[in-house]
Amino acid sequence: MTHSYNYRHLYYFWVVAKEGSMSKAADRLNMAIQTISSQVHELEKSLGYMLFKPAGRGITLTESGFAALEIADQIFSIGEKLPEAVRDAAKSPKMKLTIGVSDGLPKLVTRQLLEPILKHKDVQLIAHEGEFDDLLADLALHRLDIILADRPAPSNKNLHVYSEELTKTMVAWYAPKQLIKKAKGKFPQCLNELPILMPTSHSTVRQLIDQWLVKHDITPNIVGEFEDSALLKTFAASGLGIFPAGKLIENDLKVTYGIELMGVCDGIYEYFYAIRHDKKIQHPLVQAIIEQQ
Repeated sequence: MTHSYNYRHLYYFWVVAKEGSMSKAADRLNMAIQTISSQVHELEKSLGYMLFKPAGRGITLTESGFAALEIADQIFSIGEKLPEAVRDAAKSPKMKLTIGVSDGLPKLVTRQLLEPILKHKDVQLIAHEGEFDDLLADLALHRLDIILADRPAPSNKNLHVYSEELTKTMVAWYAPKQLIKKAKGKFPQCLNELPILMPTSHSTVRQLIDQWLVKHDITPNIVGEFEDSALLKTFAASGLGIFPAGKLIENDLKVTYGIELMGVCDGIYEYFYAIRHDKKIQHPLVQAIIEQQ
C-alpha cells in the first residue's frame, strides 16, 4: 500500500459489507449508489486489492474483503461506543485507570507499586488479574492502560508495547514464629529441617530459588506449591511452612501475617516491570506509576 487509506472510505465499505449490497448501503447512508461505489473503489485502489466481486446479480466479499471486514468490525464496533464513553467521562470527575496484574506478581508488591496513584484523589482503579500472555493481548488491543508483571514483554515489534523495570528486591526466607523456634541449625542449613512452601513454576523467580537451594546443598521438604501468592502467605501464617519472598514486602508480612525474616537468598533478586503502550501520549496515571518508583 503506497498511500494511507481513508477511514471514511473504510466506513462505506463496512456498511456495504454489512448490508450486503450497494443499494441497501446507499439507503442506510442516504447517499447515491454511485457515490458509495466510488468511495469503495477508492479504498480498493489505496489498498491495492479488490474487496468485492460479482456474485449473480449482486456482490460478495473476496478473501481480502473478509480480512478487511474483520478489522473494520473491530474499528467501528469500538467507534460506536465513543459517544457513550465521552458522555460518561464528562459526567464523572474520576480518572479511570485499567491495569492488568500478572498472576505471577505478589499481591503485596502490586499494592506497593500502585501507591503513587492511590494518593491521587478521584481515581477509579480497575484491576484485572490473568495469564501474562492474555494480558499482553489485551494491552495490544488497548483494553488495558498498563500491565504490572514479574517479567518484561517478549521482543515482538507487532505488539507495540514497551517494558520498563520499576524496581527489584532481594529474595529472602520467611516463617511464622512457631517454625523459627523449631529450627535448630544455622541459616540456611536449617531449611533442611523445615517444611517449605513454594511458588509454582509460573513465577519467574522459582527457577532461581531452586538453583540457590542446590548451591547450598539443601534438599527442600516442599509441602505445598501455590500460584496465588496471597494464598501461599495465608497457609504460611497458619504454620504450614516457610517460604521465599522479596524483602520489599518484609514489613507487610510482619504486620499483616505475623511472619518474620529468617535470612536472605544472597544474589537472588526478583524484578518487577511496567508494560505499556508504545505511544507518545501516555495516561497521566501510568506516568505516575513509572516516575515515582
